[in-house]
Amino acid sequence: NMVKKQNGKLVIISSPSGGGKDSVIKALLKIFPNSTRLITTTSRAPRPDQKEGVDYYFISPQEFQKKIEDGKFVEYNFYAGNFYGTEKKILEESLKNKDLVLTQIEVNGKHNFDKAKIPHLSIFLLPENLKFLKKRIKNRGGIPEELIKKRLEIAKEEIKQSNDYDEKIINYEGKLEETIKKVTKTIRNYLK
Repeated sequence: NMVKKQNGKLVIISSPSGGGKDSVIKALLKIFPNSTRLITTTSRAPRPDQKEGVDYYFISPQEFQKKIEDGKFVEYNFYAGNFYGTEKKILEESLKNKDLVLTQIEVNGKHNFDKAKIPHLSIFLLPENLKFLKKRIKNRGGIPEELIKKRLEIAKEEIKQSNDYDEKIINYEGKLEETIKKVTKTIRNYLK
């Protein structure tokens, strides 16, 4: 059976840790009617403020492993001791029911979408500079210095690997509204 006609368009918004993707996606969901965030599946336990089916689908590492073996994921990765992945079924349902599906997968995930030949628009939010990024990660609090260092190393690597994104938009410090406007315009052009 052929893949059913997908009405919706998929947009990937990536940024390094602390790069602003969550705030941007929250704003876009209000701007675009009939849009949704693609809910990913994770093997980690929910944080107290996180809800099943809203933030993630939470499953056990064993279940995750089984879904990998059964080929249920478009993409998945292992990050900081936990699995995160995009299930094909959930992606298909989201695209069927919504005009715009937003996801904040990272660089590897995007490349897996490319390999799976899933059409999408990809936007990478660049930090104005790494000094600001470091400050943002620090401001979240409770992150030990060596972990901050590690996240910055990862950020540098991700920025290097983001060359094949359709759009790169600099998220200037204190100018989130402008970033949101630029991203909105880019998505509007893509939806036309």
